[in-house]
Amino acid sequence: MATENSQLYKATFENLPEEKRKRILRVATEEFADNGFENTSILQIAKKSGISVGSIYKYFENKELLFTYIVREGLSTLEQTLLELAPSEEDILIKAEKIIRTLLAFSKEKPEFIKLYCSLTTRGNSEFLDGLSQRIEAVAASIYTQTIAIAQETGEVRKDVNPAFFAYLLDNVFMMLQFSVACPYYKERFYIYTGNQVENSDELIVEQTLLFLKAAFNFK
Repeated sequence: MATENSQLYKATFENLPEEKRKRILRVATEEFADNGFENTSILQIAKKSGISVGSIYKYFENKELLFTYIVREGLSTLEQTLLELAPSEEDILIKAEKIIRTLLAFSKEKPEFIKLYCSLTTRGNSEFLDGLSQRIEAVAASIYTQTIAIAQETGEVRKDVNPAFFAYLLDNVFMMLQFSVACPYYKERFYIYTGNQVENSDELIVEQTLLFLKAAFNFK
């Protein structure tokens, strides 16, 4: 369990067998992703997890804390990868390749979280959810903008582009890649454009995305 998230759940949840914890979180993530935060109930989650409603409340005070825990846990791996890449002195294309590979692997390993993230970013949300989504974006925005600014200083990226705007476009490419391998609508859209051969070809996706970035953004 991540220490920073320990206040989101009760001690009883940490003491559960690992299989049961994972089952509850998987079901909750799928329900939130398919139905949205507002239309998902603790009753639905409990029933599909094979436990009582009362048990859920023994583990989490309310639905908001359960949702927040799921989102934070899902983001922790990706955020750590970005934080490790940001200060490195590697070529920006090498950094981009590592990010793409990490995003693809994560999206295929945990498609339910990517569907949840898609729902979070594309549907009208409450003030609580809007605030959470803004915090999610803040880490990537800071890291990408800083990385691009450094690349401009080293001559890898042309100096006449705005780092913040550049970072926004770059993040949209990365976000769409995640949606395209995990979310039904975006996956079908991906196949219409590229053909079904991309489904099991991460190398092709990485290669073509890097070629696009190099050509479109004038990487050296």
